[in-house]
Amino acid sequence: MGPVTPTTRLILASASPRRRELLHAVGVPFRVVPSRIGEVPRQGEPPLRFVRRAAREKGEEVASRYTSTFVLSADTIVVAKGKILGKPADRKEGQRMLSLLAGREHLVHTAACLLRVDGGYRDGLCVTTRVRFRPLTEEEITAYLRTGESDDKAGAYAAQGAGNLLIDRISGSFTNVVGLPMTQTLAMLLRAGLLVVSRKGSGWYEFAGGRS
Repeated sequence: MGPVTPTTRLILASASPRRRELLHAVGVPFRVVPSRIGEVPRQGEPPLRFVRRAAREKGEEVASRYTSTFVLSADTIVVAKGKILGKPADRKEGQRMLSLLAGREHLVHTAACLLRVDGGYRDGLCVTTRVRFRPLTEEEITAYLRTGESDDKAGAYAAQGAGNLLIDRISGSFTNVVGLPMTQTLAMLLRAGLLVVSRKGSGWYEFAGGRS
């Protein structure tokens, strides 16, 4: 994780290794400070409202601790037939989720926020990707669950891993399904004046001044 120092310019408010790997592609250093906020929908809360609120509250909690630093937060949910599919509690629940998704289309929503308390900076996004699974046999579902890949994943699958074999087609951002829509996230970082295109070295981008 690493310490947050006075020179830290960007914090990722997420413990997700997938988001960390995606953000590394931008080529600038950042620190990981997981939020202490839970991810529990309120009774009757629509999926899009929930995912936006969860991303915002995660960012606000971390930003309140590091007021001079830009904080990037995100939340991703899988929605099938209007129902949010969270992380399966056990393999039996994972089996039910994958059986529901098999041969059907579902939605993956990711909301992200970029915040800084000092100066009151705030920006956000919400991206939706349509994912259709191929038909799956019970044997295939059971075999995939045995890999353990689904245990801590929303919807009980990981598109960036062996779970890509479950997918027939995707309409929209693939990185959104992984956990962070990178084209839109990069645009948000650029809007903040946090990054500029690098003119030297091997990285694509480097830190700029950032808007107040």
